[in-house]
Amino acid sequence: MGDCACNSGVKLIYSCSGNADVGEISDRVARALRREGFGQGSCIAAVGAGMQGFIQSAKGADVNIAIDGCPVACARKILESIGVTPESYIVTEMGFKKGHTHVTPEVIETVFNTVKQGKSDKAETKYAPVTGGGCG
Repeated sequence: MGDCACNSGVKLIYSCSGNADVGEISDRVARALRREGFGQGSCIAAVGAGMQGFIQSAKGADVNIAIDGCPVACARKILESIGVTPESYIVTEMGFKKGHTHVTPEVIETVFNTVKQGKSDKAETKYAPVTGGGCG
């Protein structure tokens, strides 16, 4: 997605895929939402790397959706760092436990439906402070 989506009325979907089961769920849900036409997929790593086309697309989108696997909330925090407040979804806050969740079609469907139905806490999403590093 190299073109800017500025002011085009788009909904962009980002996921932090991390290295854990809940990150894989985030990634699969984002891809499923894109395939269904719920929104366009975009690259959170490119935003974090400061690539201006991706940053401008995020800033110009009507809606940015961040799907994070765990409370570290990398996708959400990257978007917030450029002044964008996304709809935020965190898989572990949906009752799934990091490191103990089998990635099944049923789990994907549950998270998919939660995002599609807009059951986000948005800016009030709770997350635990992280003392270690990473999502792996």
